[in-house]
Amino acid sequence: MLEFPRWKHVLIILILAVSVLYALPNKYQKDPSVQINANRGAQIDDALKSKVVAMLDAAKLEPKAVAKEGDSLVVRMHSLDDQTRANDLIREKIGENYTVALNLASTVPAWLTKVGGKPMVLGLDLVGGVHFAMQVDKKAAVDKRFDAFADDIRTTLRDARVAYRSVERNGASTLRVVLSSPADADKARAALVKAQPTLTYVDDAAGLVVTVPQLEMQQIASSAIEQNLTTLRNRVNELGVAEPIIQRQGEDRIVVELPGVQDTAEAKRMIGATATLEYRAVVDGNAAEAEQSGRVPPEAKLYRDRAGRPILLNKRVIATGDQMVTASATTDQNGMPAVSVTLNGVGGQRMFDFTSANVGKPMAVVYTERIPQVSMVDGKEVRSFKVKEEVISIANISGVFGKQFQTTGLERTEADNLSKLLRAGSLAAPMDFVEEYVIGPSLGAENVARGIKAVVYSFLFTLVFFGIYYRMFGLITSVALLFNLLIVVAVMSMFGATMTLPGFAGLALSVGLSVDANVLINERIREELRLGLPAKTAIAEGYERASHTIMDANLTGLIVGVALYAFGTGPLKGFALTMIIGIFASMFTAITVSRALASLIYGRRKKLTSVAI
Repeated sequence: MLEFPRWKHVLIILILAVSVLYALPNKYQKDPSVQINANRGAQIDDALKSKVVAMLDAAKLEPKAVAKEGDSLVVRMHSLDDQTRANDLIREKIGENYTVALNLASTVPAWLTKVGGKPMVLGLDLVGGVHFAMQVDKKAAVDKRFDAFADDIRTTLRDARVAYRSVERNGASTLRVVLSSPADADKARAALVKAQPTLTYVDDAAGLVVTVPQLEMQQIASSAIEQNLTTLRNRVNELGVAEPIIQRQGEDRIVVELPGVQDTAEAKRMIGATATLEYRAVVDGNAAEAEQSGRVPPEAKLYRDRAGRPILLNKRVIATGDQMVTASATTDQNGMPAVSVTLNGVGGQRMFDFTSANVGKPMAVVYTERIPQVSMVDGKEVRSFKVKEEVISIANISGVFGKQFQTTGLERTEADNLSKLLRAGSLAAPMDFVEEYVIGPSLGAENVARGIKAVVYSFLFTLVFFGIYYRMFGLITSVALLFNLLIVVAVMSMFGATMTLPGFAGLALSVGLSVDANVLINERIREELRLGLPAKTAIAEGYERASHTIMDANLTGLIVGVALYAFGTGPLKGFALTMIIGIFASMFTAITVSRALASLIYGRRKKLTSVAI
């Protein structure tokens, strides 16, 4: 009657072993560290390691370890204060060819990592994380929009067959259109008013002065920040960071807080990157001669390829990263890195129109990147940007294509990073990192300690109470509760679920639910004994009859947990997720594990006259 299938014993042992294995990484604390990643052309090698060690020695900073880990050089420090000092020192002296970022480096052994073992993801309120504050360059957003206005004006005039000499910025809020014939001013104004009705147009001696209203100028700056917020959320999603905080601060700042990220250098590069692609027509002419003489054709702009050779490209952009719907890293027919691109309707139509009219002619792909720089002037930190524009490929248009095509000429890392950036969307305005620091885990450590203390004390109180009140079955219940906690931690670690401070409340609640289930079983066994059933029969009947009640009670809890997870946000989701996992674990341990233990203790006895319950 009290027999328990052998395969269930094997299943329990297997689940116990897996739970111990995947809960184990949580005992390893992270090291405060500085992570150094190489940008294009730089190397992570022994020479860099020696240079960094020499820097730290000169500053009397003793690292815990300096070693290459993956594609990064990781400098592990003994404390957060040392980490901050080392970060400032390395960033100042290492140069722009490297990205330097704060990190919390894992100490999980390699053998455990190889089998997929990783610590539970802790929320910002528990582990701390990395804080970035970024200043949005509103002037650059306005300049970028004015470039678009100028390009639209040129296109409108060409479509209206109005000859012009130039369309250039002329002041903070105006553009000057110089016509080939001033007599065409009325015709030009009529076409422009129809295409851009929000702008104002005034005649002057050479053509028209186009003014952007002040309200629209303000809207451009505000929209740039909102677009940057959306783009940053998409980029953080690409990184897979759990429970991030991304919010606007003041008029022109955005704050990003990432809890416990492993690769902060990658995060920093992805968050602030402004790399994008531009497709331009190649202009006929001698680029080297134009560079030497300074006589560049009016419709052209001078660029350089990656070998440093000058190239003349048309000022008019055929398509840009702003018009890309999706992108993915792939390989071309030669096995070289490439980015497969899909444009939106407008970009696809422009690409189709251009390729239709220029089959056999060359088209260039320009890789544009805005690199932040920090220099010391009169003892003060001065931040600036260097715009890096490189022609990565020039190819003859072999046939007509529209919104889908491939871009080649990139390195593997560049192709991967660029595809992520293009999928996430481009920034409407560049941003400068003005604050970067680790949100110290001191408060989080206190929260973790208190949360663990609460769970431990609740478990010890339950152990004592059950041991006294239910005796042997109290001990069985306590073992089942311990198994329940182990399963919850292991599952959350395996699947990367985020444990937040409210999650500890969910964990404590799951202990309570498990206690409730075991109380139902124990009281049912007592009731069957009072009815005069034999001991083994009473135990079996107690488990059988109580299991249905436990399933029904936990089902209602699951419904609540799913609703909280589906409609809640942030900490509420953390609470709901922990509760859901805890409910499943409590049903398994109360119904299956405790019965297995009871069958091991009482099942093999030939004659059982009494039960310690």
